[in-house]
Amino acid sequence: MTTTDAGEPTLTIDELAARAGVTVRTVRFYGTKGLLPPPVIGARRVGHYGREHLARLALIEELQHRGMTLAAIERYLAQLPPDLSEHDLALHRAVVASWAPETVESVTRGELDRRAGRPLTDEEVDRLAAMDVVVRDADAPDDGLYRVDTGLLRLGVELLDVPFSPGTVLAARTALLEHSRAAARDLSRLLRDAVAESGARDVRSLSAHMHPLVVQALLTTFQRSLREEIREWIDGGGEDDRAAPG
Repeated sequence: MTTTDAGEPTLTIDELAARAGVTVRTVRFYGTKGLLPPPVIGARRVGHYGREHLARLALIEELQHRGMTLAAIERYLAQLPPDLSEHDLALHRAVVASWAPETVESVTRGELDRRAGRPLTDEEVDRLAAMDVVVRDADAPDDGLYRVDTGLLRLGVELLDVPFSPGTVLAARTALLEHSRAAARDLSRLLRDAVAESGARDVRSLSAHMHPLVVQALLTTFQRSLREEIREWIDGGGEDDRAAPG
């Protein structure tokens, strides 16, 4: 692995493929299809890839797990801004993962490390447990099995590198779930009313297109609102103007 002049780590195509768990041929194929932006060409005409490429590969994998065809993935990615950051792409992947019902599996410690993409320390496993992502399987304590929410594991592993306490992350997750469920209820009610007079074919067509469209709308509005909140917080010197007067 090398670094750019700005100090950002870059990966060769072999390193990128190894990190993402795909083949070099797959990386090149995605590049020719426009699913991955081109690498930065360095010395000796060697292409270098950044964290955004790795995050985009993870998003593509998540879309495939949701049963989307390559053509559908191309359409989905074509709608995204071309300059999304690693964290923006991770947020998209987390939302895509929420399309599927919760999936909890019992895995060994070795399998947990493999799915996490790196060896986890005992402290990191404890932090994942505090985020409600991993819990030791009480039914088989002697076998060292862990019950893992596979839809949240990748996001949880990435959050291990974020300087927030597990309690803060869990509280943020709770707040997001509460507000997203309220928004989903309101949107579902509106859509049900809109098709109340339609035939079964129209309802099926709407159902097939509704989920990704609603998720995209929620994600876009959330990102804009979050940027506005952060901007107001920074402009206000980091103080919460809405705090109760003393």
